[in-house]
Amino acid sequence: MITRRTFLNTAAATAGLAAAGPASAQYLVPESQLPRVVQIDRDYAPGEIHVEPQSFKLYWMLGPGLALEYAVGIGRRGLYESGDFRINAKKEWPSWTPTPDMIERDPAAYEQYADGMEGGINNPLGARALYLFQGNRDTFLRIHGTNAPRTIGSAVSNGCVRLVNSHISDLYNRVPLGTRAVLH
Repeated sequence: MITRRTFLNTAAATAGLAAAGPASAQYLVPESQLPRVVQIDRDYAPGEIHVEPQSFKLYWMLGPGLALEYAVGIGRRGLYESGDFRINAKKEWPSWTPTPDMIERDPAAYEQYADGMEGGINNPLGARALYLFQGNRDTFLRIHGTNAPRTIGSAVSNGCVRLVNSHISDLYNRVPLGTRAVLH
């Protein structure tokens, strides 16, 4: 269970780092997008992640009908991919390489990063990333942080699910490898 102290300490630490990046400088997450414990009437098992794209919410199931709710951004139309996945890798300040499809869709934005980008505050994967697999196959889909916190609550990504850096840091600490993640 998240305590107020744990969440505030995580948020404060990550906010200090985020202030260094131009896209997130002086951004205050709206109260409506802060994580909160909620009752839900879905039959999701404890210890699972469920993303509901129509409401831009991610649920980390704490117990029957009880979840920690996070606001998220999702893949834009035609790029959001629903499915049943497992978290088979986790990385802090992950490096990033755009997929060939991303480069083909928008070479002006992505071609310069074809050889990858080191992790850090300006990296689009943000502070943490949970890697979604199907069997042993990396799907290249991620649940990750973002250096563009204003995009939370919208469908703008290339398919991944994104959270504010302090929120993904909190979720990252809760989620063990092998966790089921369902993108509805």
